[in-house]
Amino acid sequence: MSFAPADTPPPVPPSAWRGLAVDLVQCLRFYTRLPTPRLSWEGDPHAAPDFTRAPRMLPLAGAAVGAVGGLALMLASAAGLPPIAAAALALAALVAATGAFHEDGLADMADGFWGGSTPERRLEIMADSRLGSYGATALGLALLLRFAAIAGLLAQAGAGRTALAIVAAASVSRVVGLTPLWALPSARPGGRSASVGRPNDAIMGTAFAGAAVICAVLLLPVFGPGRALIGFGLAALSAWPLIRLARAKIGGQTGDVAGAGAILAETVMLMALLAGLR
Repeated sequence: MSFAPADTPPPVPPSAWRGLAVDLVQCLRFYTRLPTPRLSWEGDPHAAPDFTRAPRMLPLAGAAVGAVGGLALMLASAAGLPPIAAAALALAALVAATGAFHEDGLADMADGFWGGSTPERRLEIMADSRLGSYGATALGLALLLRFAAIAGLLAQAGAGRTALAIVAAASVSRVVGLTPLWALPSARPGGRSASVGRPNDAIMGTAFAGAAVICAVLLLPVFGPGRALIGFGLAALSAWPLIRLARAKIGGQTGDVAGAGAILAETVMLMALLAGLR
């Protein structure tokens, strides 16, 4: 019997799996504040994801964010907290998992779109880190609506089904949030969204297919096909008015628009799952 030397490096997975693993950890680093390992075969761990390929793993990264919120909800419910307290803790966990990444984009977009009178002025306002009245209002309403949806689901469907809904909505919404990047040119040619590349039709199709699979696995057994399909479909369609608005206001997209799209899709999906639930 022979033994490998103590300093033998760990086995390296096949190239296809290496690429998927790199895309996943890059999405986790970009979209979340969750700790991620540095893979021995990847390049610069601080580099932004390559959005010409990384979105194929975005559904899993979004599901990881949702899992943080779902776990917080389950723990709070198990501790005997009322639905409103458990929902608040779940929402706080979702925001903490991303470092308010998407919420910041929503607030900046609202300030710029309605605080400026020209595309140039709107982009200037969106680049300003200060929070204005439009941004504060949009942020407050978005948090309130998601809190109400989670609390309503918890009261009507129980902690287990609500946790699954949170995971599914987080997965789907991250993919939907990327739709403006795919559908519109960058409003800032030298901006961050322009530097990371644009996903093509095949990559976006793969991302939506992955989100649909996660949605089906988590929601079909507990919410049924009709409600799961409506939730997924309305979340996907929520990108359409946002794309039209971004084209009219700034002639393209930015990272802030993508963040706002994710918040919008998550809210719409949670509300759709709640609607009519008894």
